[in-house]
Amino acid sequence: MTIPPRRHATELETIAVTVPPEAVEAYENALSIVCATIGIFEVDDAQTAWRVEGVRDIGSGEDELRTALVLAAALTGVDVPLERTPTESEGWLARTYEAFPEQTAGRRFAIRGTHLEPDANPQRITLVLDAGVAFGSGEHGSTRGCLRALEMIAHRRPRRILDLGCGSGILAMAAAALLKRPVLATDIDPWSVRVTRRNARMNGLSNLVSCHLGNGWRTPAIRQNAPYDLVFANILARPLCSMAAELAHNLLPGGTAILAGLLDTQVRMVLSAHRRQGLVLEHRLREGDWATLILRKPDV
Repeated sequence: MTIPPRRHATELETIAVTVPPEAVEAYENALSIVCATIGIFEVDDAQTAWRVEGVRDIGSGEDELRTALVLAAALTGVDVPLERTPTESEGWLARTYEAFPEQTAGRRFAIRGTHLEPDANPQRITLVLDAGVAFGSGEHGSTRGCLRALEMIAHRRPRRILDLGCGSGILAMAAAALLKRPVLATDIDPWSVRVTRRNARMNGLSNLVSCHLGNGWRTPAIRQNAPYDLVFANILARPLCSMAAELAHNLLPGGTAILAGLLDTQVRMVLSAHRRQGLVLEHRLREGDWATLILRKPDV
């Protein structure tokens, strides 16, 4: 691997926070407001703390960043200081590449960074992602749980598929590649929409993955394509609870919902909210501290 020559090193800075696992996604979204690429690194082997960092032009989007950090703290209840370090581009890229080796998930999937040499494995569906977008790369427990859940329900051959809160687009791409079906992906974050579209092109899946900017179930594209046979919702526990009624309403009878982004300790809360809407738990998967739920809407 050859790292490009340094350019504008004195104009860059690394901004970072160290947070518990349940706050990673919210702070990743906050930093992505001003950083084109985000890296997420384990602070300890027990995965009790993660460092979320990104590189930006010094001072870029300071007001937007400040607001995003306040919102992340309010959403998670985790208020941590922002670290700032002048950065040379080579050092951060090298560290990100080192922290993103090939990931395998379940029996069918492999995720490789763009910095790795191609390695075709006929036994697995290989998805290629930018190494700078480490979250949602298959390393995080919630993503791995969703990929395992997808394998478990693939025999149902769902036709209408939604990835709600798509992030890097990995779940939408995995479903499209495995099932050969069109997938609608949406996210409230414009950066995530751009990344998903880029990743879909890079993996030759643009004809199957359609990505739109939107706010949850109010997104016009979601309403136009509802109801769904399969819905991925890899977001946070409280938003999952608040959207339970809309999920049930937009799921076809016999349809499946794969819910993730919740800690094992939050399962009871999320499950109760969806059981009140008539959904039934089929499977509960665990990846470290993270849980994934496979729910089904009973046939009429």
